[in-house]
Order: sequence, then C-alpha cells, then structure tokens
Amino acid sequence: MKILYLYMFPLWGNGSAAFLRELTGEIVKRGHTVAIIAPDKRKLPGIKHYVVEPPQMGVFVGHPELPRAKRFEDMNGKELGYIYASYLKATIDAVSEFDPEIIHVFHTAFLPGIARLIKILFGIKFIITTHGSDLNYLSSDNRFIGLINDANRVARFITANSDFTKRWYLDMFGDDLRRKSSVIMGGVNLSNYKRDPGEITFINKKYNLFNKKVVLFTGRLTENKGVIYLVRAAASINGTVLIVGDGSERKHLEHEIKKRRLRNVVLAGYINPTNLRFFHAFYERADVYISSSVWEEPLGLTILEAMAAHAPVVATRKGGVVSLIKNGVNGFFIRPRNSKQIAETINMLLENDALRKKIADEAYNTVRERFTWDKIADQFEAIYKQFRYSTSEYIARVKGTSPQLSGIIGSINQFFARNGS
Repeated sequence: MKILYLYMFPLWGNGSAAFLRELTGEIVKRGHTVAIIAPDKRKLPGIKHYVVEPPQMGVFVGHPELPRAKRFEDMNGKELGYIYASYLKATIDAVSEFDPEIIHVFHTAFLPGIARLIKILFGIKFIITTHGSDLNYLSSDNRFIGLINDANRVARFITANSDFTKRWYLDMFGDDLRRKSSVIMGGVNLSNYKRDPGEITFINKKYNLFNKKVVLFTGRLTENKGVIYLVRAAASINGTVLIVGDGSERKHLEHEIKKRRLRNVVLAGYINPTNLRFFHAFYERADVYISSSVWEEPLGLTILEAMAAHAPVVATRKGGVVSLIKNGVNGFFIRPRNSKQIAETINMLLENDALRKKIADEAYNTVRERFTWDKIADQFEAIYKQFRYSTSEYIARVKGTSPQLSGIIGSINQFFARNGS
C-alpha cells in the first residue's frame, strides 16, 4: 500500500514531528511504501521525501528550529495565500509522481483543505489527525474554518491524540463528526530507552550533575508550558532543576534565575533530537520529570518519553495528560501555577527511593501495555486498508467505467486489431 503524509513543519523539534517519524518508520517496517511532503530537506530511512519550499515559515505558537518564524495568526491574507499555494503545488506534483492510495494529513489547519482538493482532482481518500496545537491556533484565527469544515465532511476518518483533543475538535467542528472520529494517542519506541552509562556520564560532566538528584523539564520555553513556576519553586527543591529546551520565555527565565540568585537551575538549551541516544539519556538521567503546563496540553509526548525511561512524573492536571496518569499510581498531579505544590511533590519523590521506584515501574508498565508504536501503527494500518482508493479507480468511476471493464474492452480491441477487423 502507498501512503502519503502531509506535514507543515520540520521533521524534528515538536511532538507531532516525533509522532510522524515514529509512525512512518513503523509503517515502512510492515512493507508499505511511504512518502512525506514537508518543509524539511532531511531524510528518514526508507521514505520518499517531497520538499515544500514555502515563501516563509510559520508557527502556531513556537518551534525551536524556527525561532524567528511568524505566527500564522499574525500573517496577512497574501502571506497565508502564498504559503497555501506552495503546499498545493508541492502536493499536486507529489501525488502525480507517487500515486498514493491514501493520504494522511497531520494538523487541522491548512492541509485538510489541500487534501480535499486532491480528492476532487485525483480521487484519493484522506484521513486527518489533530494534535491539539492546531485547534489552539484556530481558536484565535478562523480564516480557514470554511475550508476545514468541507474537508471534515469529506474526510474518511479523523483521529485525535487524546480524549481531550477529540472533545475539543468536536466542540469546534460539530458533534456529527463523532461517527467517524477516534482517539489514537502517540507513543514511544521502548528500544530507544535503554540506559546508556556513557551518555549519562557525559551529561553529568557537561552540566555538573555528579551525585546530584535531577529534576528534568523538556519542551518549548513558552508561556503555556509554565516553566516560570518551576523556576520559582527551585529554591525549595532538594535537587538540581535541569531545563532542556528553548523558546520565547528563555530571557524571562534567565532574569528570574538571576533575580532569585538560584544556583540549582541549569538551562541546557535546545538539544537536537536527531541524536537519539543523547536526547533520551536526559530522561534516563532524571530522578523526577516535571510537566508544569498551564494550558490544556493536548497529549504530552514528553511525559510518555519520561515514563518509558523509568522517570516518575509530576504533572499539572491539564488536557490530555489525564489519559496517561493515574494520580498516586504511575505519577502525581499538581495544580497549575502552584510553585509550592511543585516543590512539595518533587521533594516527596526525591526523598523516598522506594516510592520513586514504585511510581517509575508503574509508569513504564503503562507505556509498555498501551503506548508502543507497534500497537498504535496497528490502528492506523487498519484505517489505511479500509479507505485505500487509487486514482485509476476514481477516474474509471467518474468516467462511468470500471478498471475491470476497461481491461476487457482493451483486450477486445487488441483482438480485432490483430485479426484485421
């Protein structure tokens, strides 16, 4: 089966990119032929790449590889139109060459409308996956809602990365879509989370972490992530707070660290996840992982990554995270914007080795049983098989013939040609 994925950001740097990389890698392992349309020249093994070159890059909120990109909601009609046109042209060219049997669209903004037009021109059916950040953008900029409504109507299936994201989607676009929507969460590849003493030693040396308890945060440094409340809690935390990531809030955090004269906070900056072993070793080094989000986090892929690495998680009870954590069993919930509770809950874990191990083991078991990519790929593969539909089938249908009939007619014509009739 030939599957084409439409994506509008670099292939590294955020949760939906990790979702795309892992899913396509698993689908390729199963013998399917895969292509990706994306604005990224880097290549994934075994996958055909079609590179989009939009006149400018945009973001929903922020992206570590696009620090100077303009937010889509701040763009004018001309800017959005030219970006849209670049994706449309790239997709038409890719579909003409690759001839997919189904298209999988990532994110609700922009690309579903393009898949809708491809359906008209080539007959290829499509499905949509929403990751939540797209809905946050559409909440403040509804210029594409009309196109998306039509795409939703025609899409064969819609998936969301959490129960929370699905509810949000249905609230935004209508409950009549419930019949063809489902939750398929992201996951992890457990083979990537094998403790690497060499990488951990390197991290200890680089960030002066030998013999220290480490509290880890990973992600974009934006206001939504609530990292400022972690920094304000740091003076009361009995360990070192290691913050991995970059973004618009970094200067604010640096100012807060300086103002409070904190000596137990390390800003490591953005770590490129293309170096998987080094990137995953941060989770393996952590004694506790903290997610301090103050917005409705659609899923929290970094939380799954921490759980896979046997790191006990402390997280705010926001959005899709409630689908991952059972309070007091495989992690702990805290109230958002509450630095005092952040410090108290983290210290409880740092000071109790047995509890920390118990929570970490339960977290790992949760991932192993529910959130590995082989289980997730099973669900998507079944959807692809159900709705695959080739352009040749479509052309035959709209022209009033079938591929089988066309073949018979062709054989008859060849017979008469050979016999001079």
